[in-house]
Amino acid sequence: MTNRLYSLDVFRGITVAAMILVNNPGSWNSVYPPLLHAKWHGCTPTDLIFPFFLFIVGVSIHFAYQPKLNEGLTKKNVSKILRRTVIIFLLGMMLALVPTFNFSSVRIPGVLQRISLVFLFCSLIYFKTNWLSQIRVALVLLVGYFVLMTMVPVPGVGEANLEPETNIGAWLDRLLLEGHLWSQSKTWDPEGIVSTIPAIATGLIGMLTGQLFSRFEQPAEKVTWLLFTGALLIVAGLAWGLIFPINKALWTSSYVLYTGGIAMQFLAACYWLIDVQGVKKWSTPFIYYGMNAIFVFVASGFLVKLLTRIKMGEGESEPSLWSYLYENLYASWLTPMNASLGFAFTLILFFLVILWQMYQRKIFVKV
Repeated sequence: MTNRLYSLDVFRGITVAAMILVNNPGSWNSVYPPLLHAKWHGCTPTDLIFPFFLFIVGVSIHFAYQPKLNEGLTKKNVSKILRRTVIIFLLGMMLALVPTFNFSSVRIPGVLQRISLVFLFCSLIYFKTNWLSQIRVALVLLVGYFVLMTMVPVPGVGEANLEPETNIGAWLDRLLLEGHLWSQSKTWDPEGIVSTIPAIATGLIGMLTGQLFSRFEQPAEKVTWLLFTGALLIVAGLAWGLIFPINKALWTSSYVLYTGGIAMQFLAACYWLIDVQGVKKWSTPFIYYGMNAIFVFVASGFLVKLLTRIKMGEGESEPSLWSYLYENLYASWLTPMNASLGFAFTLILFFLVILWQMYQRKIFVKV
């Protein structure tokens, strides 16, 4: 534990806790706007959470595999990478299948599925290329995606466009995964096939951040370079966003640069405050989350499905246990917005107790 970068674990913990917070309001009819995704173009604080996680995946790849670079892609290393990829992907599929196990309409894309693919490609790229080649790969992915989305005509539609159902990414999702897409749209998916291409670039930015971090000895140099480079990415993302709008659902190239820059600066701030200045007490709960991130994400998903499926009485019209708890314990005395937020916070506190106990017993679920 002493060799770990404490601030990176805190960053991961903050990200996972925030993901649980925004994914599980008491009622979707009463949510504070910053806790919602942008309707289409634009970026709210909620839209930062997923790219933060992929960024952290990239940083972690560097710190995990840097000692093994001299070995190269041995059978053992490839086996471990593939094993972790498959496990994370299957966990995502299991979450999608529970509780109906309807394979005919199960959603194949998803958060964990995208994380697994980004981990796979970034890990292989890390072993096979140097930092300069990784920058080139990221640029090729981002520019290529820009060309694909804005210049290539959409079959059966016409000119290239960035509308939800008629862009080329949505067309390809329907072509390859029809009937297995996001249930709220059915015609496109925010974690679809094409938008996974620039998501890999988000992971590459994380990898490059880890390498930039390791390049300098002095903490002040590390922080200065991370803040400066992050600022350049933010400005570049905003500038590119003038012609290729920042959009989380499409994972546009401008969104990759913009969120990557913010993630870089957030890591720099955490590192300076926690690892350099030693201000750690406030971050302890996030360490619990960060050390068992995949476990708590999957467990929270299962709990939500359980609470929403259990009925408080006979018949489909009866409220679910989720609704019953929300209405009686929160909505009965709080304003709708605060009741919804309070319910989500309770879930975070509930898992915090579990994660605290796991940490005390040195139980860390790894995949």
